[in-house]
Amino acid sequence: MRAAQWKFGIALAVILAAFAWLAFTGIRDSKSYYVTIAQLQTLPQAHQRRLRVSGVVVPGSIQHTGAGVNFVLEAGNNRLPVTYVGTDPLPDTFVGKAKAIAAGHWLENGTFRATGVSAKCASHYEPKGVRASGKMPTTTAGTM
Repeated sequence: MRAAQWKFGIALAVILAAFAWLAFTGIRDSKSYYVTIAQLQTLPQAHQRRLRVSGVVVPGSIQHTGAGVNFVLEAGNNRLPVTYVGTDPLPDTFVGKAKAIAAGHWLENGTFRATGVSAKCASHYEPKGVRASGKMPTTTAGTM
Protein backbone atom coordinates (compact mmCIF):
# COMPACT_ATOMS: atom_id res chain seq x y z
CA MET A 1 0.00 0.00 0.00
CA ARG A 2 2.87 2.36 0.73
CA ALA A 3 4.35 2.00 -2.76
CA ALA A 4 1.02 2.98 -4.31
CA GLN A 5 0.93 6.14 -2.18
CA TRP A 6 4.44 7.10 -3.29
CA LYS A 7 3.56 6.56 -6.94
CA PHE A 8 0.42 8.66 -6.54
CA GLY A 9 2.39 11.42 -4.77
CA ILE A 10 5.07 11.49 -7.48
CA ALA A 11 2.47 11.58 -10.26
CA LEU A 12 0.64 14.42 -8.51
CA ALA A 13 3.89 16.37 -8.07
CA VAL A 14 4.74 15.96 -11.77
CA ILE A 15 1.29 17.17 -12.81
CA LEU A 16 1.45 20.19 -10.49
CA ALA A 17 4.95 21.06 -11.72
CA ALA A 18 3.75 20.86 -15.35
CA PHE A 19 0.81 23.19 -14.61
CA ALA A 20 3.11 25.64 -12.80
CA TRP A 21 5.53 25.65 -15.74
CA LEU A 22 2.71 26.25 -18.25
CA ALA A 23 1.31 29.11 -16.15
CA PHE A 24 4.75 30.73 -15.78
CA THR A 25 5.63 30.55 -19.47
CA GLY A 26 2.14 31.68 -20.52
CA ILE A 27 2.34 34.79 -18.37
CA ARG A 28 5.91 35.52 -19.44
CA ASP A 29 5.15 35.18 -23.15
CA SER A 30 1.92 37.16 -23.08
CA LYS A 31 3.09 40.28 -21.24
CA SER A 32 4.25 43.20 -23.33
CA TYR A 33 5.78 46.55 -22.46
CA TYR A 34 4.18 49.76 -23.76
CA VAL A 35 6.79 52.19 -25.09
CA THR A 36 6.97 55.24 -27.33
CA ILE A 37 9.02 55.22 -30.51
CA ALA A 38 11.63 57.44 -28.83
CA GLN A 39 11.92 55.08 -25.83
CA LEU A 40 12.29 52.08 -28.11
CA GLN A 41 15.81 53.09 -29.13
CA THR A 42 17.05 53.43 -25.54
CA LEU A 43 15.29 50.43 -24.01
CA PRO A 44 17.73 47.75 -22.86
CA GLN A 45 17.11 44.36 -24.48
CA ALA A 46 14.37 45.88 -26.67
CA HIS A 47 14.99 43.27 -29.37
CA GLN A 48 14.27 40.43 -26.96
CA ARG A 49 11.01 41.71 -25.48
CA ARG A 50 7.45 41.74 -26.69
CA LEU A 51 6.49 45.40 -27.00
CA ARG A 52 3.56 47.64 -27.82
CA VAL A 53 4.38 50.87 -29.67
CA SER A 54 1.97 53.74 -30.28
CA GLY A 55 2.03 56.35 -32.99
CA VAL A 56 0.16 57.96 -35.85
CA VAL A 57 0.03 56.14 -39.19
CA VAL A 58 1.90 58.21 -41.78
CA PRO A 59 -0.50 58.99 -44.66
CA GLY A 60 0.37 57.09 -47.83
CA SER A 61 2.64 54.62 -46.03
CA ILE A 62 0.18 51.70 -45.93
CA GLN A 63 1.22 49.05 -48.45
CA HIS A 64 -0.51 45.68 -48.66
CA THR A 65 1.83 42.81 -49.52
CA GLY A 66 1.15 39.13 -50.01
CA ALA A 67 2.32 38.27 -46.51
CA GLY A 68 0.89 41.26 -44.63
CA VAL A 69 0.88 45.03 -44.47
CA ASN A 70 3.77 47.49 -44.27
CA PHE A 71 3.26 50.97 -42.81
CA VAL A 72 5.10 53.67 -40.86
CA LEU A 73 4.22 54.94 -37.38
CA GLU A 74 5.20 58.46 -36.39
CA ALA A 75 5.39 60.11 -32.97
CA GLY A 76 6.92 63.58 -32.85
CA ASN A 77 9.99 63.53 -35.08
CA ASN A 78 10.47 59.76 -34.74
CA ARG A 79 9.36 57.24 -37.34
CA LEU A 80 9.15 53.45 -37.10
CA PRO A 81 8.63 51.13 -40.09
CA VAL A 82 6.18 48.36 -39.17
CA THR A 83 5.43 45.06 -40.88
CA TYR A 84 2.14 43.47 -39.78
CA VAL A 85 2.10 39.69 -40.18
CA GLY A 86 -0.90 38.77 -38.03
CA THR A 87 -3.84 36.63 -39.05
CA ASP A 88 -6.56 39.04 -37.90
CA PRO A 89 -7.84 41.62 -40.39
CA LEU A 90 -6.86 45.23 -39.77
CA PRO A 91 -9.53 47.45 -38.21
CA ASP A 92 -11.69 49.64 -40.47
CA THR A 93 -10.29 52.73 -38.74
CA PHE A 94 -6.73 51.83 -39.79
CA VAL A 95 -6.05 54.66 -42.26
CA GLY A 96 -3.52 57.47 -42.67
CA LYS A 97 -3.38 59.90 -39.70
CA ALA A 98 -5.08 57.37 -37.40
CA LYS A 99 -3.63 56.57 -33.99
CA ALA A 100 -2.43 52.98 -33.94
CA ILE A 101 -0.82 50.58 -31.50
CA ALA A 102 1.38 47.81 -32.88
CA ALA A 103 2.20 44.80 -30.68
CA GLY A 104 5.14 42.57 -31.51
CA HIS A 105 8.95 42.57 -31.65
CA TRP A 106 11.52 45.14 -32.73
CA LEU A 107 13.95 43.48 -35.15
CA GLU A 108 17.68 44.12 -35.41
CA ASN A 109 17.24 45.82 -38.82
CA GLY A 110 15.11 48.58 -37.23
CA THR A 111 11.76 47.27 -38.45
CA PHE A 112 8.97 46.47 -36.00
CA ARG A 113 7.30 43.11 -36.73
CA ALA A 114 3.74 43.37 -35.44
CA THR A 115 1.51 40.40 -34.75
CA GLY A 116 -1.35 42.64 -33.66
CA VAL A 117 -2.53 46.14 -34.63
CA SER A 118 -5.28 48.25 -33.14
CA ALA A 119 -6.35 51.63 -34.52
CA LYS A 120 -8.47 54.52 -33.43
CA CYS A 121 -9.50 57.67 -35.25
CA ALA A 122 -11.28 60.23 -33.09
CA SER A 123 -12.96 61.91 -36.07
CA HIS A 124 -14.97 58.71 -36.71
CA TYR A 125 -16.65 58.99 -33.30
CA GLU A 126 -17.89 62.58 -33.38
CA PRO A 127 -20.91 64.07 -35.16
CA LYS A 128 -20.45 65.25 -38.74
CA GLY A 129 -19.48 68.88 -39.20
CA VAL A 130 -18.23 69.44 -35.65
CA ARG A 131 -14.65 70.20 -36.64
CA ALA A 132 -15.74 72.55 -39.40
CA SER A 133 -18.06 74.50 -37.07
CA GLY A 134 -15.40 74.91 -34.36
CA LYS A 135 -17.98 74.17 -31.62
CA MET A 136 -17.65 71.58 -28.90
CA PRO A 137 -19.90 68.55 -29.55
CA THR A 138 -22.72 68.10 -27.06
CA THR A 139 -24.54 64.98 -25.97
CA THR A 140 -27.54 64.37 -23.75
CA ALA A 141 -25.07 64.17 -20.86
CA GLY A 142 -23.44 67.51 -21.73
CA THR A 143 -20.32 68.70 -23.55
CA MET A 144 -17.85 66.08 -24.72
